[in-house]
Amino acid sequence: MTHQAVTRGGQTSLAPQHATPRIRVKGLGKRYGALEVFRNIDFEVGEREILAVVGPSGCGKTTLLRCVDGLLPHDAGEIWVGSERISEPIAGVAMVFQHFGLFPWKTVFENVAYGLRMAGASRSEIERKVPDFIKMVGLAGFEQAYPYQMSGGMQQRCGLARALALEPSVLLMDEPFAAVDAQTREILQFELLRIWEQRPTAMIFVTHSIEEAVLLGHRVIVLKGRPSTIHETITIDLPHPRTRATLREPRFAELRERVWSTLMHEAREAEFQLER
Repeated sequence: MTHQAVTRGGQTSLAPQHATPRIRVKGLGKRYGALEVFRNIDFEVGEREILAVVGPSGCGKTTLLRCVDGLLPHDAGEIWVGSERISEPIAGVAMVFQHFGLFPWKTVFENVAYGLRMAGASRSEIERKVPDFIKMVGLAGFEQAYPYQMSGGMQQRCGLARALALEPSVLLMDEPFAAVDAQTREILQFELLRIWEQRPTAMIFVTHSIEEAVLLGHRVIVLKGRPSTIHETITIDLPHPRTRATLREPRFAELRERVWSTLMHEAREAEFQLER
């Protein structure tokens, strides 16, 4: 599913339109030995769509994302990105992790350039592209800084720039703002929306935060159960561009409450589960 722009009250919302999806997940299942993590996972993501994934701790959100990336094998079903069936990482898919994943001995420039170097980009291409992506994430002027010199928010901007520099058709986000403070998290949420408006792509955004899922997503899928399955898919019919004013809209509160009420009972149970 992709989206076409529809004007509403001076704002633009994204209305679904039928087209070939960028990501297709069908009947997906994953287990670790006797532990079945999830089963029968089905969803699609359009070429210009953000799909948010929420669920209680331990339901397999990160595992699902790593399967889509090809970093983990799946035990049932299939995953397609465009015309390629996923069994290993492929070009055109980039992932941003929760814990930055920067090389401490490399500068911002070299960290952002890393993926391009691994992809075989020439020196001239790297020198041309990297400054643009550093500027895009708001780090212009910090090209020669090292990770230890930067705040958590700056480090995550660097990690995002490294992913964007590959110009992926699919961007996978694994709780990318969970390790920063609340104020920085809100800033980064709106920075990500700004960047997505400039360079829309298919995105799966895994988060524990219901507010974050509703703010960023065009749809939210809710995982529940053990093994987990998709309990509900909720369309987020909030207009674009989304701003801080979006957080004050009655519809935002309604959607947040709908997601929360879907999750609440399961989240309380998960809190008191013992690890095996």
